[in-house]
Amino acid sequence: MTIGRRVKQLRKDMALSQKELSERLSIGHSTLSCYETDKRQIPYDTLIALAKYFDVTTDYLLGLED
Repeated sequence: MTIGRRVKQLRKDMALSQKELSERLSIGHSTLSCYETDKRQIPYDTLIALAKYFDVTTDYLLGLED
């Protein structure tokens, strides 16, 4: 599973819209959409913010652990 798919699944599991998550992380809605569709690479600081927000490891997001 790609990083984008993992982020999307975590977001949906928490019943959040892209708009809600992007506002909570202070990133653009279209930027988040590009991350979820793997059209843009997630910067390290955003990857760390996502891991903290969803209470998962960066290794999980990167697909290095399940």
